[in-house]
Amino acid sequence: MATNLGIIEGFYGPMWTWEERRRLVRTLAPHGYGFYLYAPKADAFLRRRWQEPHPAEQAAELAGFARFCRAEGVRFGVGLSPYELFNHFDDDGRAALARKLGQLDALGIEELAILFDDMRADVPDLAQTQIEILRWVRAHTSVRQLSVCPSYYSDDPVLDRVFGERPTDYLSELGRRLAHDINIFWTGEEVCAREITPGHLKRVTDLLGRKPVLWDNYPVNDGDRMSRHLHLRGFTGRPANNAAHLAGHGINPALQPTLTTIPAITLAESYRLGPDYQYGQAFRHAAREVLGRDLASQLQADLLTLQDGGLSRLGAEKRQSLEAIYGGFEHPAATEILRWLRGDYQVTDEMVATQ
Repeated sequence: MATNLGIIEGFYGPMWTWEERRRLVRTLAPHGYGFYLYAPKADAFLRRRWQEPHPAEQAAELAGFARFCRAEGVRFGVGLSPYELFNHFDDDGRAALARKLGQLDALGIEELAILFDDMRADVPDLAQTQIEILRWVRAHTSVRQLSVCPSYYSDDPVLDRVFGERPTDYLSELGRRLAHDINIFWTGEEVCAREITPGHLKRVTDLLGRKPVLWDNYPVNDGDRMSRHLHLRGFTGRPANNAAHLAGHGINPALQPTLTTIPAITLAESYRLGPDYQYGQAFRHAAREVLGRDLASQLQADLLTLQDGGLSRLGAEKRQSLEAIYGGFEHPAATEILRWLRGDYQVTDEMVATQ
């Protein structure tokens, strides 16, 4: 098994409830999921409004969830995106960051991830400034485990098109000058990688001077196009011998917190079974565990419609038929399918641009 399987709640779109998070942890902890990173893009107090404290009620919920995770044997962390701080890391920026770090320390978190992803990055001395920020954070937090998501967290040229061209030697400089006990997230050859291989991970390890923590963008289904599909199938393209080249493997979950546990369980199975892993068989076993026999059989029958066809290809008659079928089940996963059919999980381009 990978040294460290976990959940990285890092998607755009509607927020989960705290009970949904607890239920997910209870389901996945027995399968070896040992860490949970809370970093939803919709939590503005970790992103665009990061300089403001979380409202008291939300801070209390976060602290309670940290205690819950500890009791379940799961390391709980928070991902902070200090929005474009590297453009102005001055006295005011440091003072705001110090206040924020104090607030996060008070929650009882065990990991702090500084996330530089998904913001403009075509600034001079990018790596140098981010290294300076991380050194400063290290000196001003009591959290033991520090992690970072670089601005360029994949080979994928889409990042350069959207956020500006990556500086030459950005990743090698970051890897060479960052303290070696700071984890670095990486998504693979693509932002949503179809396959991740030991050969690729070896090259990334050489580049970063450490084994990366895989930020795996499956089964996440945020964004205008992906949110029209349910990502349910078992993991593929992640061979078990990747484990030797990873410091951890975190999955960015789907917007549906119960349904996402099905593929999550198959990933644990793929590491456990190695060359004996079969993704279809693993899906069937996981679906039965999470849903019970009848609902699992129904989901299996509708897999092509829900995952491959998606909302765009559903006619009114088929949609009504699915609503009638899943409305007959008393289960959180059936409720999630009904909500998806109604468009409750639709993520718009505007949401992605503003969260």
